[in-house]
Amino acid sequence: MTKLLFSLHVLAAVLAIGPVTVAASMFPKALRHAHSDPGDREALTNLRLLHRICRVYAAIGIAVPVFGFATAGSLGVLPSGWLITSILLTAAAAATLALLILPAQDRALAAAQTPGCSPGPGSAGRLAMHTGVFNLLWATVTVLMIIRPGSTTGA
Repeated sequence: MTKLLFSLHVLAAVLAIGPVTVAASMFPKALRHAHSDPGDREALTNLRLLHRICRVYAAIGIAVPVFGFATAGSLGVLPSGWLITSILLTAAAAATLALLILPAQDRALAAAQTPGCSPGPGSAGRLAMHTGVFNLLWATVTVLMIIRPGSTTGA
């Protein structure tokens, strides 16, 4: 059962978090393009698509910690320092996505869809910075999951 849970955890991470990191990283550049040419309908369509990918895969991404907790419980590693650190970093990444990135994308998309509306100075840059933090948090969690300092599970 542990191998199945671990496999589902890894698959969920790859299939859910991967698209969010890519789409969120592409959004600021697409936003700059959409605002540099407000009449470009394709640019607006790209923004909508990237935002939808972020929202949908963020919701699917809830499976990652669910399977992660199940796997950790079956391995008996819940009190491990590396796992607690990973949980805290995952919570920080989720909060960054839910509280900073997705709302900023909502505002930017609304501004891009409103003729004559400006997104505000630096909004694409700020969004890129928040996305970079999100990506660094996930990269750190991934490294911790691979090297698992102090782990004796052998899994």
